Amino acid sequence: MPKLRLTFALFAFLLATGAAAKGEAAEYRWRSVSIGGGGFVTGLVFHPAEKGLAYARTDVGGAYRWDDKAHSWMPLTDWLGAEDTNLLGIESLAIDPSDPERVYLAAGTYLNKWVGNGAILRSLDRGKNFQRTDLPFKLGGNEMGRGNGERLAVDPNDGRVLFFGTRASGLWRSQDSGASWSQLQSFPAIAHSPSASVRTSWAGPQPVGIVFVVFDPASGHKGAPTPKLYAGVSTRETSVYESSDGGASWRPVAKQPVGLRPNHMVRASSGDYFLSYGDEPGPNTMNNGAVWKFAPASGQWTDITPAPQSIDAENDGFGWGAVAVDPRNPQVLLATTFNRFVPHDEIYRSSDGGRHWQPLFPRSEFDHTISPWTAHASPHWMADIVINPFDSDEAMFVTGYGIWASRNLTAFDESQSKVKWWFKNTHLEETVPLDLASPPQGAHLLSAVGDIDGFRHDDLAASPLQFAGPRLTNGESIAYAGQAPQIVVRSGTVRHRNNNEVRAAYSLDGGSNWSSFASEPPQGEGAGHIAIAADGKRVIWTPLKSGAWITADFGKRWQKVEGVPDTAVIEADQVDEDIYYGFDGITGKLYVSDNGGMEFQESQNAVGEFDDRFRPEVHPDPKRSGVVYLTASWRGLLRWSADKLEKLPGVENAYSLGLGKPKQGSDTPALYLFGQIAGKTGLFRSDDDGRRWTRIDDDAHRYGKIYRVTGDPRLYGRVYFATGGRGIVYGDPR
Repeated sequence: MPKLRLTFALFAFLLATGAAAKGEAAEYRWRSVSIGGGGFVTGLVFHPAEKGLAYARTDVGGAYRWDDKAHSWMPLTDWLGAEDTNLLGIESLAIDPSDPERVYLAAGTYLNKWVGNGAILRSLDRGKNFQRTDLPFKLGGNEMGRGNGERLAVDPNDGRVLFFGTRASGLWRSQDSGASWSQLQSFPAIAHSPSASVRTSWAGPQPVGIVFVVFDPASGHKGAPTPKLYAGVSTRETSVYESSDGGASWRPVAKQPVGLRPNHMVRASSGDYFLSYGDEPGPNTMNNGAVWKFAPASGQWTDITPAPQSIDAENDGFGWGAVAVDPRNPQVLLATTFNRFVPHDEIYRSSDGGRHWQPLFPRSEFDHTISPWTAHASPHWMADIVINPFDSDEAMFVTGYGIWASRNLTAFDESQSKVKWWFKNTHLEETVPLDLASPPQGAHLLSAVGDIDGFRHDDLAASPLQFAGPRLTNGESIAYAGQAPQIVVRSGTVRHRNNNEVRAAYSLDGGSNWSSFASEPPQGEGAGHIAIAADGKRVIWTPLKSGAWITADFGKRWQKVEGVPDTAVIEADQVDEDIYYGFDGITGKLYVSDNGGMEFQESQNAVGEFDDRFRPEVHPDPKRSGVVYLTASWRGLLRWSADKLEKLPGVENAYSLGLGKPKQGSDTPALYLFGQIAGKTGLFRSDDDGRRWTRIDDDAHRYGKIYRVTGDPRLYGRVYFATGGRGIVYGDPR
């Protein structure tokens, strides 16, 4: 027996050490870095049977449920991993009107041939857990027409029945609560004809297809499928169809308008329907539109468009993004303009069923307290608007950067009162961060963010103001000087580049205040990658469509860097101001400069060739000069030092790496890797220079594909990472 116990103990030890080498799990607490908005929320749904229950969908950041007690949004799709990143774009969202526990997501972001098909995600517990049904076609949660809807609908009388309108595969039905689906061959071919597509400048024609399905609950009774329903197709031809036999057959709705594309259809408690139209499906463009009322009882259509529309689609005009009706009062309507740049987009309100309208914003106040940076943004891309079925004072509308909600909508009926709006976006973090930096002093985190520039995050739980100083549209690269971390540089893009604004800036106080570089390199298109010497005295910028350029005076003079390919990623040594490193992601060659970045020499080491889609990361050790970590995708994680290049064991794929404070007693940085170990893609930590790895994410917190990882140099165990639509997430050991 003693021998048996010894053998078992030895086996247990070997099992434990083997698990560590393969990525054993550690418990972490995950939280979002508060920015408060920043991405396009594409749809909103209130539940008609439970007060305070609402859902939101986004184009790249998954879906959320409103927690009325916590007064914040709860993410529902953080469990999706890197292999399912495409499912984080939500094409449509549906609730079961008769069961508050059930919610359904039509998930799929892109139509490109290199992404996977979409899926229906169905939940019996308000999104805490999901079951999945894969679809035989692609969805477009981040494609044209993504603010239209809802394409997915649950029968209000029989929750087992769902309909889903697709972009190019017609109309589909489920009769088992979304577990299985079949195509309805009876739906007209217009649903997948060329007229139901939209031409794009970047990808040619793109299908939009069926954009909404709406049931008429009064046509049926509880427990049996509803016979009457409508479906709208994004075409300027005949576009709205009806079925009186539960979808078995379809016919065009008589007398309907043509010439514009429908995007939303809502039912009033009176039994009438209201539809919004645009000449294009949005969101990139919409030049004309209308709002119509349809009364099934009489078969009459009435144009109730709030304001005159331009017919000059080449220069002027705007469309209508959405229409809402108060569930408690069928005479109260809201309609949102779309693409109305001059003077600005607007919400119109009617209290007499659409006969007369008034604009809300001239008598509105917007509270920016929760997200101060929104004071610099204007409501736009208002693709959806809804009125709370339990509270006529609350309307919510989406924008390209988050959700606004009213506190006292009915006060508008009082001639001198103003409608008060608040930014109802707490914990709905749908930004796309493009770079992160965690300096050893000052704020723990600096970010470069798509669409909204970037932030100095002094308090991770509070929404900050954007960088003070010159404003970039996209912040794409940010870096600090290793031995003078108060000196920070960043680069990006400017959407409308008036007066030749310089697309790079520097800060001398840790990112609190910024100044533009004096000029840009003579070649390039901004953005790209930027690096700064350890002492903060020289900057190398590699703009888009250009090679590397160096300046010693923040852009007053530029000199072309010699000896390194234009495609190389360049980083500065964090200790020695004379040393820079380069890694070419096409040839796999490595380069070193020891004369302050003026010229590089090719190293005798090489990683090996890649294709032109590979973007490597170069991470100099913050404490040891001459030690560099390289992410090399399927070639693994590499350490480069003293002309020696070695592959760290156990890493099968290395996508992004962050370096943080060493574990107590160690002099090597904690390594945080987003990659693949033992066949599992996830987030791992090593405390012993890559010899052993511990998995630190978990199956409920995967966040799709992680694009940028950064460790904290002051807090052991703290890791930050950028997602493709869920903002910035950070974790600490429990």
